[in-house]
Amino acid sequence: MAVNSFMVPLGTSAPEFDLPSITGDRVALSDLKDSPVLVVFLSNHCPYVRRIEEGLGRFTTDYQGRIATIGISSNDVVNYPDDDVPHLAEQAERAGFGFPYLVDETQDVARAYRAACTPDFFLFDADHRLAYRGEFDGARPRNDVPVTGASLRAAADAVLEGRAVPDQNPSLGCGIKWKPGNEPG
Repeated sequence: MAVNSFMVPLGTSAPEFDLPSITGDRVALSDLKDSPVLVVFLSNHCPYVRRIEEGLGRFTTDYQGRIATIGISSNDVVNYPDDDVPHLAEQAERAGFGFPYLVDETQDVARAYRAACTPDFFLFDADHRLAYRGEFDGARPRNDVPVTGASLRAAADAVLEGRAVPDQNPSLGCGIKWKPGNEPG
């Protein structure tokens, strides 16, 4: 079942995190000082993510050095084994993800960000205040809309130019696969 993002209030501070990556390194938000940061909640199995993953790889390459990107997988891998570390590594290779892909095993980070779906995009300015939460573009699994990243690209350009992001359409995707008892209240 498709789920929309929660549309967290703009200006919200980015919640801190310190998580392991699929390569074994640890990455913390505090490592990304003085840079706009894109935090994307992803999964390997979700058709909404699969539809745009190569476009996301291109986006991050195009904005490399200007916007730090972090991917986070928070899904319950016991019940969704396609989202375990080996499968996420395959996805990163397939999609051209050149950014750290982190694993939120406790799901605490997803809850702190109020992430609802995969993909779910949170773009923070250089002060790590939320400037955009919304869709990548209008591409969905069952439509012919080209994967361009138009919505996120417009938001990224506005953030880099110090402008407010005008359009904020919620992301749509697979609901995060919560472990029993972790569902947001």
